[in-house]
Amino acid sequence: MCHHGMCSHACGGINRRELLLGAGGSMVGGFLLRAATAAEAAMVAQSDTPNDWPDVSVVFLRPKEKYWLGWPGTSWENKAHDGFVAKCKQQIEKFGKELKVRVAFEPEPLHGDEAVEGFVKKLQQTKPKGVIVIPLHMVEWGRVNKIAAAGVPTIIYAWLGTCFTGHIQKLAKQPGVYLASTTDFDLGPVRFGMKMVRTAFDVRRSRVAIIAGNATRDEVLEPVGLQIRYLPRTRFTDTLKTIEATPEVMAIVEEYQKTAQKIVEPTRDDLINAARAYVTALKILKEENCQGISMDCLGAVMDRKMPTPPCLAWARLLDAGIPAICEAVVEAAIGHMVCCRLLDKPGFMQDPVPDTVRNTFIGAHCVAPTKLNGFDKPSEPFILRSHSESDVGVSVQVLWKEGQEVTIMQFVGPGKMILGRGKVLRNIETPPAGGCRTSVELAIDGPADVRDTKGFHQLFIYGDHVRDFQAYGQMYGIATEHI
Repeated sequence: MCHHGMCSHACGGINRRELLLGAGGSMVGGFLLRAATAAEAAMVAQSDTPNDWPDVSVVFLRPKEKYWLGWPGTSWENKAHDGFVAKCKQQIEKFGKELKVRVAFEPEPLHGDEAVEGFVKKLQQTKPKGVIVIPLHMVEWGRVNKIAAAGVPTIIYAWLGTCFTGHIQKLAKQPGVYLASTTDFDLGPVRFGMKMVRTAFDVRRSRVAIIAGNATRDEVLEPVGLQIRYLPRTRFTDTLKTIEATPEVMAIVEEYQKTAQKIVEPTRDDLINAARAYVTALKILKEENCQGISMDCLGAVMDRKMPTPPCLAWARLLDAGIPAICEAVVEAAIGHMVCCRLLDKPGFMQDPVPDTVRNTFIGAHCVAPTKLNGFDKPSEPFILRSHSESDVGVSVQVLWKEGQEVTIMQFVGPGKMILGRGKVLRNIETPPAGGCRTSVELAIDGPADVRDTKGFHQLFIYGDHVRDFQAYGQMYGIATEHI
């Protein structure tokens, strides 16, 4: 619920019904924004009844006749088969409810080429958003290949005892396929595959407002399908002028004053203006039916069109799972959206700096989320600072955990990601350093010379998620390469 206690005025008159709709989880992304205010939940709410959910077909494959190595599997007693299939169905149904994915099981396991060919035709006609294939014997891999070639994103669950390297070597790297050969008997990889299906579905129906320039126009970024709505830069500055220091705004000010470790440069007026910018962003999101926002913030501040950069507003939106991107960077909008939806945690878009003496990788920016561990997890500690370049407004200096594993990810266009791993060495203070307020130094897994790293505005994300992003890229036609 809204911890401000009063959200109806500045955020467009959200009533109790809208609040309950938001609290019920009816959001793009299929996850509850547990840290969000009622207003934030309402901003991302869309029609999301079970009829709106993406659909996944589930099929088991096994031989018809008993096979001398065991039937239908080779790694258990024959009597264990029914219990395993029942457990799979129970788990997949549970995952479907959690992730808001409709699950349809084939009534019986398929056996033989004719049955599989009929199932492939059915897939091509009904075109579900995904198919889960569970082979119950090593002899089924030719038929698995036929299903994977049907053109539907395919999740294959092969527990220990159903395949050798040769069975899956080619298939496991095939576009449109996520193959988990695993000892995870609780079907965790199946859940992740379903989460990828839900993420791709949500990204494709999401829209990000890019506030820059003078024109209003729409664009769709393929192959991810993210919708972009370009709005004139004056939209934000003109809307900001209409937002007063209402009780809602002042509640945000009080919250940050209480929760910050300390406040260095910002005055109370700076905090009020930062909270007004946050409410401005919510208003535009609601009016434009957008689930993310970015703007030419540096230009607006440089031209003195607004009293504060939106640094705190953007950080707060990210903490609620609403992608908020600096500098009207379209590629970062894709990265933030995929990160938030797939991992249920935000990323930190940063400007990369090589330390050529220590051979380390430093990322710095003035917008950083505090919910780095996840939207439903405790925030990392933070200090309230000014925006470093202009020395006005409010930014959030987030203190990262030393030793924390970090994923580095950037979309470089809609069809390509660069990826890497790192570990937090330290937080760097400004001053004595120059640059942006949240400044984090990493040891990274290559290249050997940090000066050779690729990209700019990469995301830093808590945890090792490189293989997760590689799997998502393979499933949905996004190339990946090491940073």
